[in-house]
This record gives sequence, C-alpha cells and structure tokens, in this order.
Amino acid sequence: MALEVAGSNPAGHPNRPLQSPAMPSSDTGDHIHRNRAAWNTWAAKYAEPGRRNWAAAEPSWGIWSIPESEAHLLPDVAGLDTIELGCGTGYVSAWLARRGARPVGIDVSENQLATARELQDEHDLHFPLIQCSAEAVPLAAATFDLAISEYGAAIWCDPYRWIPEAARLIRTGGRLIFLGNGALLTLTMTDSDAEGPAGTELRRDYFGMRRFEWFDDESVEFHLNHGDWIRLLRGSGFEVEDLIELRPSPDATTRYPHVTLEWARRWPSEEVWVARRLDRLPDHE
Repeated sequence: MALEVAGSNPAGHPNRPLQSPAMPSSDTGDHIHRNRAAWNTWAAKYAEPGRRNWAAAEPSWGIWSIPESEAHLLPDVAGLDTIELGCGTGYVSAWLARRGARPVGIDVSENQLATARELQDEHDLHFPLIQCSAEAVPLAAATFDLAISEYGAAIWCDPYRWIPEAARLIRTGGRLIFLGNGALLTLTMTDSDAEGPAGTELRRDYFGMRRFEWFDDESVEFHLNHGDWIRLLRGSGFEVEDLIELRPSPDATTRYPHVTLEWARRWPSEEVWVARRLDRLPDHE
C-alpha cells in the first residue's frame, strides 16, 4: 500500500469529525515520553511472547489468550487497509496480513519496533512500521478500513487524543476495535503487584476515570468508564457496535499477576470496543 503523509491541515478533510470532543483539562502530555521510556526498557521481556504470537496458527487475545474462534473479534479483513495503533512486536498486524489485509503498524517505542522488524525478517512477512504516537499519526486522513489496538493505544494513549485521531485515519464505514482492561478490574486492582491481585473491594472512583499512575513504575495508563467511552466515541464520529466483555475458559492461564482466573471468571477483566466510522456526527451531537 502506498501511504500518503498527512498534510499540514488534516482537519480540513471531509472525513474528519465535524467537531472534536471537549478535552478534559487534566492532560499534561508527559505520558508519551514516560511510556516510550518504559516500553524501551520492557521491550526485551516482550520479545519472546511476541515471537510465540507471530508463530501462532490462530490469533488469541488479551492476557488469557482467548482464541479468535471463541472471541470472534475480527471481521473479514481480506483486502482491507489496516493500522495497528501501538503495535509493539507487531503480531496482531502479522495475523491480519496472513488473513489478506494490508497492515501498517505504529508504536512509540523504537525497541519494540526493532523486535517487530526482526520478527518480520524471521517470518519473511513485511509491512510498514512507523515510530510515532497514536495521538498524532503522520499519515493522511481516510487511509484505513480498520484500526485495531490490543493493549496498545487502548490503554497507553490519552483517549481524548487518540480516538479523534483514529477517526481521522479511518474511512467512512470502517471500524475501530480496541481491547484493554475491564473498567471493573481497573477499579479493584491493587496499586502494585507486590500487594497481590485485584480483590472485591472498590479502590477507586468510577466517575472521573481517566489517567492512572502506579507506584512501581513510571508509566501512565488511561481508562474510562463506559459512559465516557460511549460519549467520546460518538462525539468523534463513531457508532458503537459492540462491547465484548471477555471471559477466560476454566483452564486458562496468564503470566500477569494483577488478576486471578477466579476473579476473571466472575467479572470481566478485559473488554473490547467495536465502533464503526460514520460519514457525519449523529444528528443530536
């Protein structure tokens, strides 16, 4: 796919939302640099999981590796132009490429992208990789049919910036799919892995959810409550098609200590939002 670099006035494109959602004043912008530094440090320990996912015969999603045959997250992507927002080692884009898509992967971490390029060479499967934040992608508007994020932009970028940017990039009728932590899990997680996994007590406020910082590292995460997600998506020019609350199988395992299988079998530890790009904002917006 020949990629067109965005011009100096992407907001002038007819596929741009007619208005942008109001951005809460708490944003400082420091999270991009902090998360780039964090992921450059963490990249080495994600290389081997990335290698396993590249080699997998079937996509599997989230921390519980729920097979696509059970989750049913992907539409038919054959012939589609796709962009993975926060691609890490690039395995989701590799899955899409094998299903006939023309993927592009973006990520803010040069070390993660270095692993992705090594795995492209190992599998002789190449597609464009661009170092940038999903909050400001240097590509033209209305370039893609599908934007997807599995724990990429979905939790590491400010939603009030990356959701409107995704809307700019997606053609009318295209879809946005993103997977991250369930809202209930975010409210019940402990402040560090040393304190143990999520429990049954609400530890944080539901109203006002947005920016989350943890005691054991310098990274910054972003999570919204369901009402705010719906308002943001609709205000950015999307129609919400589905909210999939993933439930692992009784024998599922995970290498992450922040939630137990027992917890995730009772309450959704992960959720997937599916939205379609409209050609205009809803009439009442």
